[in-house]
Amino acid sequence: MALTTLILLLVVGLAAGFLSGLIGIGGGIIIVPALVLFLGFSQKLAQGTSLGILLLPVGILAVMQYYKQGYLNVNYVIIIASAFVLGSFLGSKLALSVSDEKMKKIFAIVLLLIAVKMLFFDKPSSTAAKTSGEATTNIQQTGQGLGVK
Repeated sequence: MALTTLILLLVVGLAAGFLSGLIGIGGGIIIVPALVLFLGFSQKLAQGTSLGILLLPVGILAVMQYYKQGYLNVNYVIIIASAFVLGSFLGSKLALSVSDEKMKKIFAIVLLLIAVKMLFFDKPSSTAAKTSGEATTNIQQTGQGLGVK
């Protein structure tokens, strides 16, 4: 795994954990778009990886389905989940030091920014439309096999 990939995965995990601890949003709001935009994952591969981070106990059945179809990168799940733990701790510490009124405003601003980006600034990406086979082959060629099938 390249150093830049490792750094990106750690930043994604920290950001998702931080925002989860800070304003209680799900990691998928950060993790899925980041994996698609920064690492070229297909939507399904990004979703499977995001679900893998939240594997036990809530997403186990969904994760198994994504894993069977080759849409889960276990190595990335472990790295992002580790960083997520630290980020959620830091985000929760900050959130507990901020008033409820300010937290409501922070939450609303984050959701608004995400909505504006999705509505007006998302561009179709050829890498986001990868098929299952192309995504699996791409990951295996970089030496990061999925360990499925």
